[in-house]
Amino acid sequence: MRQPIGVIDSGVGGLTVARELMRQLPKERFIYLGDTQRCPYGPRPEDEVRAFTWQMVNYLLEKEIKMLVIACNTATAFTLEELQEQLSIPVIGVIEPGARAAIKVSQNKRIGVIGTEGTINSKAYPNALRAIDAKIRVNDLACPPFVPMVEDGILEGAEAEGVVARTLTPLKEMNHIDTLILGCTHYPLIRHLVQKEMGDHIQVISSGEETAREASLILAYHRALNTSNEQPVHEFYTTGDIEKFRVVANSWFEDPVQILELVELEGTRSSA
Repeated sequence: MRQPIGVIDSGVGGLTVARELMRQLPKERFIYLGDTQRCPYGPRPEDEVRAFTWQMVNYLLEKEIKMLVIACNTATAFTLEELQEQLSIPVIGVIEPGARAAIKVSQNKRIGVIGTEGTINSKAYPNALRAIDAKIRVNDLACPPFVPMVEDGILEGAEAEGVVARTLTPLKEMNHIDTLILGCTHYPLIRHLVQKEMGDHIQVISSGEETAREASLILAYHRALNTSNEQPVHEFYTTGDIEKFRVVANSWFEDPVQILELVELEGTRSSA
């Protein structure tokens, strides 16, 4: 099936998942939509996140996608079950794959989770982890400064290091976890800073690899894999600053983004 796979996120963070999807599914064509103008989703009420997510989904459905990947932990926590029930195409999120990946590597069954306020307050990760293994102990921490910092492209240097150090202090003081889930798809962009702050003895997990593996298995099961040998051309859309999006995207992918356009969703306003 040559139809594209849709990927949505609140901003640029989902590019970390998209990159892994492209690596594991090199024949597939992807359409990515990041709602950068209304990012971050983490502090927003659940109803608002659900409304924004549906707006992105409806935009991609018009492009006849064959699968939807919710590359946003907050949107996954609030909308995954609803979207799976109401859409006729496969829908996958990033929380359960991330939980599975963490359990595979944890030795002491003590797992940390960092994410947005929405994701942490939803308890989606503790629920997902304990559904797999009831003996898992979870320490979670909301990290509100991280997403705005990443969206602004502050990924290196003293300012970024200082923000990461101050934010992670409560988690470091717990000093029991051996595995840390990056429970927001923006966080892999500053993974090196998180790893440095937490120490090399902590296994830092992002959900991209496991999410891509799940997408591959589901497409194979539905016999929906693209078998064409044509080189896929991916499309990227944002509701916010195109050039800021381009800088982050081009730093994350090996090849420069070819198709990048500004879109308006209900409640967003394009700006030149």
